[in-house]
Amino acid sequence: MTITFDEEVARKTWRVLEVCHGMIYFAPEATEAYAELGLSASQGYFASRSAALGEVAPEVVIATFYNFNPRFVSESITGVWAKTTPEAVLAARHGAAGKTLRRVFGDTDVTRVAELLREAATAVADDFAGRPLYAAHAALPWPTEPQMVLWHAQTLLREYRGDAHVAALLAAGLSGIDALVTHAAGGGVAAETLRKSRNWSETEWQQAVESLRARDWLTDAPDPTFTTAGQSRREALELATDRNAVAPYAHIGLAACEELQTLGRPLSRAVAEAVMPWALTRT
Repeated sequence: MTITFDEEVARKTWRVLEVCHGMIYFAPEATEAYAELGLSASQGYFASRSAALGEVAPEVVIATFYNFNPRFVSESITGVWAKTTPEAVLAARHGAAGKTLRRVFGDTDVTRVAELLREAATAVADDFAGRPLYAAHAALPWPTEPQMVLWHAQTLLREYRGDAHVAALLAAGLSGIDALVTHAAGGGVAAETLRKSRNWSETEWQQAVESLRARDWLTDAPDPTFTTAGQSRREALELATDRNAVAPYAHIGLAACEELQTLGRPLSRAVAEAVMPWALTRT
């Protein structure tokens, strides 16, 4: 069945609340919790986000994380489950998220936001096809504390959309590093930030740039931007992502999405100010 809903509204609603999930990758509470399990920062990141999958091979983590350098993923995840267990990592992640949100929100009542996000997330509770990270996280039990319901629901919505984006990238013929290069070409995030955070070398990055130029995605400028064809393809890719991630928001409807944006904006701003201030322009 074709879903008719404003994809831009859905994307904006997801983006307004995204900081409330994304903070878990930067909060000191998370770094400390993973360190207590004997994990480094990179091990903690890959283990905590993939733990819902269980003790899978590094290749599975590489496949689902997509735009990270495969060598970096393999080096980071190999040996992790000899130190600890997925259950312990999930408990550490959950505990760190709770500590961070209690620190940031204090006594702020987030019940309504949590209710709306949970309704959106549960609307696609069995839509697993082609969405491995979402499916793994959807199988986890729901928390009861409103702040954690909010976080868990936004986690599900993030992975639901993320899996849809990976599918769109594959359909567009873009590898993981290609996806990063085109992201940089679109502006908003510096190429060096993307390259270093995903552990690609300068040589690998430049090779991807040249490949995309040869395929008429990028211009020949020193800091490449999209060609006309490349811009059109990128827009089509983003639209495909939007269309395959719209269902949760279409279920709750326009009025609820607008309410989520209104109520969620100050919450996300508070999280950004406390944990990831560089994200303030996005909230």
